[in-house]
Amino acid sequence: MTSAPSAAASAVAAAVPAALPEAGHVVAHTLLNCLLREVCGPGHHTAVSDGHLLLRLPRSGTLLRVRLRRTSLIGAHRLTGPVAEERGGTFGELSWQGLAERIHHELLLRTGVRNDEFPEQVAATHAGVRAALAAHRAGAVPAAAADRYRNSEQSLLFGHRFHPTPKARTGSGAHWARYAPEAGARFALRHLAVRPEHIRQESTGPHALTALDRLGRVPPGHLLLPVHPWQYAMLRRHPALRAALRRGAVLDLGPRGTRFWPTASVRTLYDGRTFLKCSLNVRITNCLRKNAEYELAGAVALTRLLEPVAADLSARFPGTVLLREPAYRTLDVGSRDLAEGFGVIVREGLGARLAPGLTALLAAAVADEYPTGPAQLNHLLAGAGEQQALTWWETYLELLVPPVLAAFFDHGVVLEPHLQNVVVGVDAAGTPRQVLLRDLEGTKLLAGHHARALAALPPGVAAPLTYDAGRGWDRVVYCLVVNHLAEMLAALADRHPHLEARLWCAVRRALAGCAAAHGHPRPLRALIAGAPLPAKANLLTRWERKADRDAGYVRIGSPLGSGLLKALSS
Repeated sequence: MTSAPSAAASAVAAAVPAALPEAGHVVAHTLLNCLLREVCGPGHHTAVSDGHLLLRLPRSGTLLRVRLRRTSLIGAHRLTGPVAEERGGTFGELSWQGLAERIHHELLLRTGVRNDEFPEQVAATHAGVRAALAAHRAGAVPAAAADRYRNSEQSLLFGHRFHPTPKARTGSGAHWARYAPEAGARFALRHLAVRPEHIRQESTGPHALTALDRLGRVPPGHLLLPVHPWQYAMLRRHPALRAALRRGAVLDLGPRGTRFWPTASVRTLYDGRTFLKCSLNVRITNCLRKNAEYELAGAVALTRLLEPVAADLSARFPGTVLLREPAYRTLDVGSRDLAEGFGVIVREGLGARLAPGLTALLAAAVADEYPTGPAQLNHLLAGAGEQQALTWWETYLELLVPPVLAAFFDHGVVLEPHLQNVVVGVDAAGTPRQVLLRDLEGTKLLAGHHARALAALPPGVAAPLTYDAGRGWDRVVYCLVVNHLAEMLAALADRHPHLEARLWCAVRRALAGCAAAHGHPRPLRALIAGAPLPAKANLLTRWERKADRDAGYVRIGSPLGSGLLKALSS
């Protein structure tokens, strides 16, 4: 079998789905996406035939088939309906559980290593998708115009479509119903009053911590530490916390004050003024979502170091905003578990940076494959014709691409503009006018550009902030092109399938303009020429039980090379 040729990138059928799929199909399609990208595609064990995608698992010989809604020039095909398996010369339907078992067997043959967590995590994803669909059908997330931003953050029912277990999570269903974004959650934080000598905090300026202090009054001689209520429930029996409560170093004031709601990341909360990135000892996809001590200090250190970079990018590229993380606060009672478990990072709210008259929308919601909320591109561009779609796309590219590449080539800064890290400001017509880049956790510095600044930081903080040039470039290309632009383009191509090649031509032009502005650097020349693209290997990373920071990349075919002209003329 061979990879699907670029000529097959024409529409199979009307590509915009009319309704949301069932949970089993969502899970199966996500698993197939990962197989295509990481296992079958690199070995050319895939083909497009008669409106179907065929995948052969190379070590077990299993042949899988699924119907296509639309093929894709980057291989990120749109799938529909059940998965089938060849049995004795005919195809029979295969359940999502059966598909997970076939993948489990294939990866065991490939690696020689068992991962008995994998089937359980796939099952957890199915349960999460099923619960999200039920909440959506019950109208859990408000769809009123005044709540468009919140709706966009809380409308991601299915998660990352190239992650094998995007909705895998620990914790009870009752807790998820109470605190999950897709359940429309909104709740008060648990307030702790802490003696100053048992607080560890850092900020970039004298007012950065007022975002925490304004949340409620505390007794004299104390500082307020807000905690995610789910996190408090998980840590309330910790011996060091119980001892601190007994001796009066910490007072438990209970849940109170302003109600926050969870963004798409689950643990980052918003009250309309300030984002609080809380620790949460819950495993979501790959990772336990707590703020490590180096992440607390690193957020503030990066905010300081990036201030001139953020100012330069905003001046050169109007509409570009980097949301700062100017402070953190945590509990310091001699327990690392509690220091990390109760650490909270302050992030600027949208009111400080969003231009007047614009509506903020999470980019991941705009690019969602399915019409899960009013921010989704099919709703955002309702009634728009082909030329309007192309103009929208060119405007979007001009906002997003140049500042990300300027950060890398001019400042040695690796931004992480994947879909969940970008908020788009749109005007009344739905036209993008601003991009707000958030979450400094993934932002890194190239060691060669920032040697002096990194040397001034504690080694335990500096090392996680650093990439070498090769790794940094892979991260930029993956987040910007593979994760973000390819998925936003796919949503546009669902509306106008025969425009896909022209949409990729616009990407190529945007990259070429940046190459000229930066003296045609070699990595950018290779990208424009169609060099294979780095795609994060989420399936293999999950199988090998690696942390996200240690994830590797597979190389996938690029739609940007000479084949683009052929596709455009076909």
